This record gives sequence, structure tokens and C-alpha cells, in this order.
Amino acid sequence: MKNLNYIISIVIWLLFNHATHGQNSTFTIAFGSCNDQNKSNPFWTDIIEQSPNLWIWGGDNIYADTYNMEKMSRMYQQQKSHSQYSKLIKEIPALGIWDDHDYGLNDGGKEYAKKRESQQLFLDFLDVPKDSPRREHEGIYHSEIFKTSEGSIKIILLDTRYFRTALTKAKERNRRYKPNKNEGTILGSEQWKWLENVLNSSITDFTLIVSSIQILSSEHGFEKWANFPNEVEKLFKLIQKSKSKNILFLSGDRHISEFSTLQLDSLNYPLIDFTSSGLTHSYNSYTYEPNKYRKGNVVSTLSYGLIEFDIKKRKVTFKMMGKDKTVLQEFTQFYP
Repeated sequence: MKNLNYIISIVIWLLFNHATHGQNSTFTIAFGSCNDQNKSNPFWTDIIEQSPNLWIWGGDNIYADTYNMEKMSRMYQQQKSHSQYSKLIKEIPALGIWDDHDYGLNDGGKEYAKKRESQQLFLDFLDVPKDSPRREHEGIYHSEIFKTSEGSIKIILLDTRYFRTALTKAKERNRRYKPNKNEGTILGSEQWKWLENVLNSSITDFTLIVSSIQILSSEHGFEKWANFPNEVEKLFKLIQKSKSKNILFLSGDRHISEFSTLQLDSLNYPLIDFTSSGLTHSYNSYTYEPNKYRKGNVVSTLSYGLIEFDIKKRKVTFKMMGKDKTVLQEFTQFYP
């Protein structure tokens, strides 16, 4: 009888825990950018231990800056063979975009002569199958939907390099670039058509748009969407007209981490741009730069990002994470 009672208790425990797991509506994404393959990679073990549902590369996944594709391939292999990163991608799905240094040209755009070859190496790094349609179209833009028992999240990965026109250099001190108010594009015509279609099809509970450069922060003198004001306006109009719900932004590039928020009149929730950078090196000498959309403080030490979606409660928790799983800054946003 004791053995039978023990077996019954184990069965009840298993059934209860299976049911509880099935009802779990939380989906966690870890992401980060600016990862030099030649520097110490301090976070992979911490990230694995937190068991996220997804890892997203936010750009500058390696530092290549080269026209030599054999050299770039070796750099990707060096990163991919890192013992803890190798373990992570065996346990956790990985998606990603590129930025300038893994694209191959510092601050580069459509003029980079090796962009087609570089695209194939980037897709190799992410283990995209050789027969995937992603190998055929120009640019690395892509989208995927992740489903839970309580709802779904669409991930939209933008390519801010392949089609981008030349930046306008600034003459002011401490400013590298200034806005081009008349012309130029970040995404290019085909990617814009694709984005409009993706935003208006397969509607999910949340939509996460990943851009290598900041979308909201507009006052600093480096790379940002605001260097092309027409593209920012186009993006906001597209979001306002789209059928997509609860849109969020992720960005990297800056070697700092910060939250930026903007309330558009036609939306009943704020747009949030969570910038997370960098994974292996950061802007340690940072003192101040303006950002009228900033929420909270700038973190200029090494960090990565965690986003916890409680889909049932329509609650999203944003966390900047430091070494030893320290929460450096966080806030929570409820969505309709």
C-alpha cells in the first residue's frame, strides 16, 4: 500500500507540474550587441542559467571590418567555437541581425563591395539552411513568430546596412554625422515593402522590431535612425496604420544601454526602444549625452538585456543585466 501511495503521489506531482508548465504565459528573450571575439565573453554562462526562450544578436556580433571573406569566416568560427556560446546555441534558439563591424565596414552601408558574400557568412553563423529563401534575397531581414499557451510574439529583424545610403558628415565638434533632411534611405524600397506586409499579416499579441541602430534617441552625433528623418517619419506612420499590436524596439551599437520611450498620439501604449550594448566592451568614459526620450539612467558598463513577456497579463519587464546576473536597471510596462 505504501508503494502504491508513493506511485500515486508521484503521478499527481507530474500531472500538476505538467499542467502548470503548460499554463506558463511568460516568454523570455535575452539579447545583446557589440561582441568582440578577441575579448573575454563574460555573460554566456549567466544567460544559459536564466533559461531564456530565445537569444537575439543585436549587431556587431563579431568585429571583422574587412574585405577578406576568409578572414571574416575564421572570425565567425572563433566566436562560434567559444565553449559557453557553443553550449548556449545548443540549448537556446538564436536569431540575429548585423551592424557595421560584422557587416564588414565601419559605419558602412550599401557601398560595401563584399555585402553579398558577407551575408552568406552571417547566415552560416546563425546556421540558416543552405536552401533557405533567406539565402536568395538581398539583405538579412527576416521575421519569425513564437507561440506560447497564452499568445504569440512576432520578431522582426531589420537590415540597417545592406541598402542604407551614405551618411552626411557633420562639421561640429564631437558630432560624426548630421541628419540628411532631403533624401536617403535606411531600409531600401524592397525591405520597406516587406516590412509593411509583415506588420499587417499574422497579427500577434506583441511585435518586437530589432534594429542595429537606435530608433528613438535622436540628439547624439553618431549613427541613428534620426540621421534620416524621412525614414523615421515613414516608420512611425507605418506603425500607426498597421494592424500589429504592442510594438517594441530593440537596438544596439552604442556601447551603452538605455531605455527610450515615445508616446504617439494614435497609439494607446508607448513605443519603447531598449538599447543594449555592449557584451564585451563598453563606453566606460561616458559622462553625458542628451536624449529627450530617455527613461531612467544610462548604463555604461558591460551588460546584456532581458525582456520578460507575461502575455496573459499583458506585462513586459525590461532588464539591463550585469555580471553575476545583477539587475542594473529595470522597469515594467503594461499593454492593452
